[in-house]
Amino acid sequence: MNIREELEKRSGNQCELCTATGNLNDLRLKPSLTDTLDTNILICDTCKDQIDNPENMDTNHWRCLNDSMWSEHKAVQITAWRMLNRLKTEGWPQDLIDMMYFEDADLRFAEATGDHLSDDEKIIHRDSNGAILENGDTVTLIKDLDVKGGGNFTAKRGTAVRNISLVHDNAEHIEGRVEGTHIVILTKFVKKANAPQQS
Repeated sequence: MNIREELEKRSGNQCELCTATGNLNDLRLKPSLTDTLDTNILICDTCKDQIDNPENMDTNHWRCLNDSMWSEHKAVQITAWRMLNRLKTEGWPQDLIDMMYFEDADLRFAEATGDHLSDDEKIIHRDSNGAILENGDTVTLIKDLDVKGGGNFTAKRGTAVRNISLVHDNAEHIEGRVEGTHIVILTKFVKKANAPQQS
């Protein structure tokens, strides 16, 4: 059974956030690099659009989180927590956030996207040219980097690092895989793929 089939079985073929039954998508939670039931949820087009495009946010739609925040599934709980934090200036979401509890590791994962921070608190990751980096971007190394551990090798200049993760508490660090090894990379040593140079 693949991850989509497992999600359909778990959810009963409905959106795990709002219970809609049409146009369902499986969504991997950032910054995860793997598809598991703990890192993926099944959501409808409406929820996905508003998660991906905060400018389309319809506050009333997210009243559904009153129910989905109590899901027994970690990925659903984390997504609900992230969306409630995006909406917390509305007032009512803060009461729900205060009722939620996560183990430390799950809370760190939930906080990885920075949804719990106000705009002036958020850490912005920029590449060597000043382009803003986001989770899932592809970057290219602009110099040779010595990688310690995992075989001690040199990641060559020009190497593409796909599907990066941002280190949420350090604007100068990103994570990614090079030659199968998970490494931390300084943002000053990468260039975002296809990003215009900043003047």
